[in-house]
Amino acid sequence: MSFSSLRLSKHLQKTLAENQYLKPYPIQEQAIPIIRDGKDLLAIAQTGSGKTAAFVLPVLMNLFEADVSINRHIEVLVLVPTRELAVQVNQVFNLFSKTLPGRQQSMAVFGGVSINPQMINLRGVSILVATPGRLIELHESKAIHLDSVKTLILDEADKMLNMGFQKEVDQILALLPAKRQNLLFSATLNEEITKVRDLILNDPIVVKIEPKEDNIDLITQTAYHVLPEKKGPLLRHLIKSQDMKQVLVFVSSTVSADKLEEKLVKNGIEAKATHSKKSHMSRVSALRDFKAGHLPVLIATDLISRGIDIEFLPFVVNYELPRSPKDYIHRIGRTGRAESSGEAISMITPDDLHHFKVIQKKMKKWVKLTYSEDMEF
Repeated sequence: MSFSSLRLSKHLQKTLAENQYLKPYPIQEQAIPIIRDGKDLLAIAQTGSGKTAAFVLPVLMNLFEADVSINRHIEVLVLVPTRELAVQVNQVFNLFSKTLPGRQQSMAVFGGVSINPQMINLRGVSILVATPGRLIELHESKAIHLDSVKTLILDEADKMLNMGFQKEVDQILALLPAKRQNLLFSATLNEEITKVRDLILNDPIVVKIEPKEDNIDLITQTAYHVLPEKKGPLLRHLIKSQDMKQVLVFVSSTVSADKLEEKLVKNGIEAKATHSKKSHMSRVSALRDFKAGHLPVLIATDLISRGIDIEFLPFVVNYELPRSPKDYIHRIGRTGRAESSGEAISMITPDDLHHFKVIQKKMKKWVKLTYSEDMEF
């Protein structure tokens, strides 16, 4: 199937081709026609499956064909769990909307920054990408009206509920018109998502894209047995000896992230930590530099990693193991995308050995353990 068969305008098809979107991903093939027809959708698809374009493209086409007039009312509302994801989704809207005649204005709003500039810039916005808390603040300040929303999209709904946004989501739903199109995107289908589905979706079509089992086979996995105090020197050795130009390092806490950044910089390796306690500008700057290849090492927690989407990422390092096997697979899946190979490196302390065995068992793949004690660094 090609994008030309999905009832997308020649303008969008041109932009797709210019940005190397060669053919639709499975989620795009199935979701775009459903959304174009104005039906409700429950889509279960992993991060990195192409789901953002799966709703951006048909939503823009529907607005374009409806010839929505520019006013102060929101026609499309996208709820997301994090600032990073809000920025990322808005970038995709901007990418494709700029080539459409009568371009629809989109905007991302989120907490952690001053609300006043966001209030000022809302004029003329018809597509709003928002985190729940900031959206409620803007509504309470009478900066936006939500009674004209025709399409509601919940992106990464499972993450949003896991982060404790259920109350805010319920509050927002009460502000929206009853008649609207609802699109629910989630990486998993659990009890909480089922409840939300039953609450907001009207006779939805369900699309479930199973993660490709062979995706993980594109990733070369390496594990090093290492004493806790030797993890820093080992990481520095690997970065320098393998000439890593772009490596995403995962840690389990903001404290670990800051400490590791300090150690790497002190030893002549350019690195930046990004986490929830960093300012918005700091996070945006670090991610922009990393994506552009100007920053060789980005240190991140699992929460922040949801907004990091790089098609060709050569290295991922688990400096500290995540708590769940699913998070481990999500981490290493940041590399080995788009049919390209990648390498995932994990540092395993003696206390981590049992947990790493559990991860491997769940992953159904065994990783050779190299003892760093036998290495010189």
